[in-house]
Order: sequence, then structure tokens, then C-alpha cells
Amino acid sequence: MSRWWTETVAALGDVVPLPLAALILLAVALLVALGWYFFPAWVPRRLPRFTLPRLRRPRLPRLPRLRLPRFRRRRARRPRTDPPPVHLPAPRLPEPAAAGPGLADRLAAEGRYAEAVRERLREMVRLLVVRQVVEPRPGLTVVELTEAAARTRPQVRPTLHAAGAIFSDLWYAQRPATAAHDRRMRELATDLSRELTGEEPR
Repeated sequence: MSRWWTETVAALGDVVPLPLAALILLAVALLVALGWYFFPAWVPRRLPRFTLPRLRRPRLPRLPRLRLPRFRRRRARRPRTDPPPVHLPAPRLPEPAAAGPGLADRLAAEGRYAEAVRERLREMVRLLVVRQVVEPRPGLTVVELTEAAARTRPQVRPTLHAAGAIFSDLWYAQRPATAAHDRRMRELATDLSRELTGEEPR
């Protein structure tokens, strides 16, 4: 083994000087060390691809399309489940107690039941404002009135909901008003007064 090494070094020394061979070996060792340290940053991620050019296919002339009339089926419109907001009449200011019947009773006596129902709802709103259950706001709807009153007085929710339904049916659904509507509205006003004050209105 030592003889083979000696002969190999002697043959290499005849071709390349030993100092130059040592520098070459040192440079090769340095390159290998750098490549090992920085691996795999120097390795390309994508190798170049050699693709052949694609041959374009001959295009045939397009024939005109025949447009046939389409018969679209109309979809039936579904009725809205949520009722539109109902604006309440503005509450009247507290009036002094009078000996005669109220405005709602006079309207009902004249057969103007729809106006009587509106006046009774206005009195219910006025009672809620006087008792500081709700704040007087213009454009208040039945849903907003019920939710605002139920926050502080949960027991009045069914009464206000029923009164708002009667008012909406007569004034927005344009249903004919009857004496039964006015009688029911008077009962709801009595129930609301009892729930708020514990006394029936005179």
C-alpha cells in the first residue's frame, strides 16, 4: 500500500508540481466544505424544462347558433311573513278629568269604531308615557312600543301585543271596524291600567 502511494505521488509530481497540487487539493476541500455548509441553498429548486413547441390544430369555421325562444316559468311571489312596521298615533297630553264621556266613547257612540280604537290606543300610549314606562318618541311602532315597555314591565307585553294587532288590522289592513273591536280595545285599556296602576280607569 505504501509503495503504491509513493509511486502515485512520484508520478503526479512529474506532471504537476507538489505545491500546486497541494493548492488544488486545498481549493477542492474548501469548495466541498462550503457546499456542505450552505446545502441546500445552492441547489436549484426547479430544473429547466425543455418542451417541444405545440402544433396548433386547424380551426374549423363556427356555424351560427340557432337561438330558440326560452319559456321562463314565473315564480309565484311568496307573501311576506313579517308585517310592515306600524306607526302609532302621537299620544295626547294629559287632559284634566271631565265629567262627561271621553273622546273614544263619543266616537264609539257615533259608530266611528276605527277612530275610537285609535283614540284608545293613543290613551294607552299616553298612560305608558305618564307612568314613565316608555319615552315619548315620534314614529314609534307597535313592535318598538311593546319591546320598550316589556323591558321594565314584562306583564304588559300580551296586552300591548293584542292592542297593536287590532289597530294594525283596522288602520293598515283596512278591515271594517265593529263594536266588538272597540269593546275589546276598551278591555285591553282597562287591563293595561290595572297592570300599571292597580286601578281601573274611570
